[in-house]
Amino acid sequence: MSEDVALDPAHEPAETARPAPARRTDWWAEIRGIVWLVLAVLGFHTFIAKPFYIPSESMLPGLEIGDQLVVSKFPYGWSFISPTFHLLPFIHGRLFGRLPERGDVVIVTPPGTETDYIKRVIGLPGETLQVRGGVVFINGVALQRGPIHYARIPVDTNTKCSDDVYPGALETGADGKAYCRLPLVTETLPNGRHYDTVELGYSRGDDYGPVKIPANHVFLMGDNRDRSSDSRFPLAAPDLGLGGPVPWEYLGGRAEFITFSKSGDGTWNPLTWGQSFRAGRAGTSLHPARNPQ
Repeated sequence: MSEDVALDPAHEPAETARPAPARRTDWWAEIRGIVWLVLAVLGFHTFIAKPFYIPSESMLPGLEIGDQLVVSKFPYGWSFISPTFHLLPFIHGRLFGRLPERGDVVIVTPPGTETDYIKRVIGLPGETLQVRGGVVFINGVALQRGPIHYARIPVDTNTKCSDDVYPGALETGADGKAYCRLPLVTETLPNGRHYDTVELGYSRGDDYGPVKIPANHVFLMGDNRDRSSDSRFPLAAPDLGLGGPVPWEYLGGRAEFITFSKSGDGTWNPLTWGQSFRAGRAGTSLHPARNPQ
């Protein structure tokens, strides 16, 4: 005798599985995504902030070759020089522009070039600036200068301390390591902001001016006074300076802080990567201290 058996749907024979069709890469969508990403990065670098690598010793002792900085783009407003790539022609004025504060460390692109320099704002519009014997005078009043003291900067691949640049400065410390012993003078601006400058003795830039700073111009100098091409020197070779007071349109932004610093000592060997970075420099603010008023 046969019995009718109810079939459980779960036990019904399954159809033969068919492989899912391979999905094709939407190359146009990928390209659009990359383009939007590039535009977002360029927009951020143009309007908000961008990294900057220190290529020279013109801002010693505060900045060393190999320091990586964050430069904010908005404190002075935006000009034709603000985009990451300097492709725009000169345009007068700045959008939402304001002058920097005396003592700010700024990025500047000298007129007629595409090279970014980093210098400190010393003189403002309408002032008369002069340098006599290495002392800066603003409107006939000398900037306050402290006594000579010394900094010992560790020597590495990026910090050479060659004798032709810093005569007699190379020395060996008690730890057996090489140091560059530099004479410093603390300079104080009229607004109370102060910072250290390197004083190596007489150099050609120790006597300059006087010059009247035009409207919407700033006078810029490096802290390594005897080894800096700045507003005291002409644009043309061999000086490659800033050619006098700089129009504010050529200011690219304000230096904020150090993110990291590369000594240059490491190699491609991962075991040496720890030697590639200098300790203790990350997070260092680049805003000068201010004396209490």
